[in-house]
Parts: sequence; C-alpha cells; structure tokens
Amino acid sequence: MKSILKKWNQISLVKQIIIGLIVGIVLAVTTPEAARPVIVFGSLFVGALKAIAPVLVLVLVISAIAQHKSGHQTNMKSIIVFYLLGTFLAGLIAVIASFLFPVNLTLAEGAEGVAPPGSVIEVLKTLLMNVVDNPIHAIGEANYIGILAWAVLLGFALRNAADTTKTLIANLSDAISKLVTWVIKFAPLGIMGLVFESITTNGIDALFGYGKLLAVLIGCMLFVALVANPIVVYVAIRQNPYPLVFRCIRESGITAFFTRSSASNIPVNMKLCESLGLNKDNYSVSIPLGATINMAGAAVTISVLTLAAVHTLGIQVDIPTAIILSILSAVSACGASGVAGGSLLLIPLACSLFGISNEVAMQVVGVGFIIGVLQDSFETALNSSTDVLFTATAEFRERRKEGEKINIHKVA
Repeated sequence: MKSILKKWNQISLVKQIIIGLIVGIVLAVTTPEAARPVIVFGSLFVGALKAIAPVLVLVLVISAIAQHKSGHQTNMKSIIVFYLLGTFLAGLIAVIASFLFPVNLTLAEGAEGVAPPGSVIEVLKTLLMNVVDNPIHAIGEANYIGILAWAVLLGFALRNAADTTKTLIANLSDAISKLVTWVIKFAPLGIMGLVFESITTNGIDALFGYGKLLAVLIGCMLFVALVANPIVVYVAIRQNPYPLVFRCIRESGITAFFTRSSASNIPVNMKLCESLGLNKDNYSVSIPLGATINMAGAAVTISVLTLAAVHTLGIQVDIPTAIILSILSAVSACGASGVAGGSLLLIPLACSLFGISNEVAMQVVGVGFIIGVLQDSFETALNSSTDVLFTATAEFRERRKEGEKINIHKVA
C-alpha cells in the first residue's frame, strides 16, 4: 500500500484529476447505483474548499498588507484593468456572436421562485452593502467583498504592529496555506464524485433541445479563453501566451469546471500562483477579488441569453444598443456571485434594456437552469482560470518593464 501511495504521489495533480475524471465517468455509465456512495467525495471536497476559502482569504490578505514594506510596488491597478477589460471583451464577443448566429428559444417555466435584481443601481448597491457587512457574517456567508474590505483594513491597522505580532500572523497564514494543500490533495477523489453526480443526476437528454444555444455559449467562452485572452496577454508581455494560458486552464479551469464555483476554486488558484512564482502580496488580494469581479464567462452568459430572448421576440437591435448591452453585461457580471448559477439571475436586468417583461425574462432564466450543467461549468472554468492568467500577466508585464527577462515556457 505504501508503494502504491508513493507512486500515486509522484504523479502530477493534473494527471491525478484526469484519472479521477475518467473513473467517475466509467462508474456513472457502468454501475450508477452500486457506485452512488462516491458522490460523498464530491460533496466533501467542495465543502472543504468552501469552508477553508474565506479564512484563507482573510488571513492571507491581512498578512500580505501587514508585512508590506513601504515603497514596495504592487500590480493591483494593472490586474483590475485586465479584469475589467477581459470582462468587457467577453460581453462584446458574445454580442457579436449572437448577431452572427441568432438563437430562438422555446421558453420554459421553472424559475418563478427566484428574485432577480431590479437594476444596475441595485447590483452596485448590493456590492457596496457587502463591503460593510459584519466581518463574522461575511466569513460565514463567503461574502468575499466584505472579507476583502475587512482584511485590507485590518492589514493596514497592523502595519505598525510589533514584529512578534507580524510573525504570528505570518505563521498563521502559512498554517492555513498548509491546510489548503492537504485539501487539494483530495481533488482527484472530489472530481470523481462530482462528475459521477453530474452525469447520474442531470444526464444529457435535456440538453439536446438547446444544442444551438449551448454551441453559441460554449463557443464564445472558448473563443475568449483561446483567442481574446491570449491576445491581451501577448500585448502585455510580448511573448507566446499559450504556455501560460494552457497551464491556467489545465490546473485551474478543470477543477473549476466541476466545482462550478469561483469562490471554491480560490485555494486552487492560490496554489497555482505560488507554483508560478508570483508575488504573494499581489495574488493574495487579486485572486479573491477576481472571484468577485472578473466574470468574463458571466458576461457571455448574460449577453447570449438576453439576445436569444430578443431574437425570439422579434425585437430589432441597433449597433449602439448592442454596445450598451456589452457594457451592461460587463457591469452586471461584476455583480454576479461566485457560486453556481450566479449569472443567471442577472439576465432579467439586461433584458430590461429591451423592454422585455420580467415574466418573460424569468422564463429565459429557466432555460439557463436547464442548460446550467454545461453552461455554468464552462463559465466558471473561464472565470476562475482567467483570475490566475491576468494576475500572472500583470506581474510578468511589470518584470519586463524593469528589464527582467521572462521565459514563459519555463515559468508555465
């Protein structure tokens, strides 16, 4: 048994996850009833990630800011610009694709019980209220905007603390990071349970009727991940971006695909940033922030489903309105929660731009729930992997400016 475990640990985490993925598919197809207990592995894995992530963010951000030395440069401005630019480009690409490949929906029922936000102002108000949330409540509810706000304030308050206090905080940060490492080691079992549950619970029969809609949605997300984002990275660092792009997709996107939660994937992204040799002062803040505001996949979902409703109802859309929709979807996406299905409830907000009633818009949300097993998985994979991609891009860009030679092939 020891020799088997030793050989298993010598295999890279990505290969271990792929093995877990294959085993989960085989069990779901061949022995779905007998293997049903493996579902618990997926629930435990996601539960552990969700439990540790808020504490991890709080402690890492406090430690990073408290230990920060005056005059030391950070890349947060560049990272935020990349986040906002990427989200806007995703919304714009989705709008263009929706005009090139218009989709008509068979509107479905089933989303009457959920309440969408009424306007962009309401979304922004919710974000601001999250900033001043009770810190204990913010941790319990995984409100990362509130956690970040309190962590930043506590970090600055501890900047002049005694060295022994800073050492204690640093030690606590290292301990929490170690816990995360232990949790991530169980990713192969977790992915096995998640993919088994997905196949046995949802199936694929319900997806066939929405093939064209899924093709446009997933096509847009793949285009953003494999074309738009690499162009942004290349312009920033002037090197072949694909080694970095593929590593982020491989090590962050695959896990996010099955957890379907940017928040749950924060520990995975933190670990990836560490292995890329990035500055902890930057990624300890940018990764949890990205899980909240870097929502390219959400912008795609909002734009495509909104324009599908528009085409279904025969509403004519001019170019200025389409551009406004791109901006609105980007702003709305930043208000999407970091949990599964968070973007769908913002579709009525975008539909209101075209005078579509809330009743019809909520039927579009119902369609979103039907296809959510794939739509939300691809969306989260794009969102989460891009958090690391743009964090790394901003840092490599600054290093290049300072004259340091960056070899992306060796780093990634």
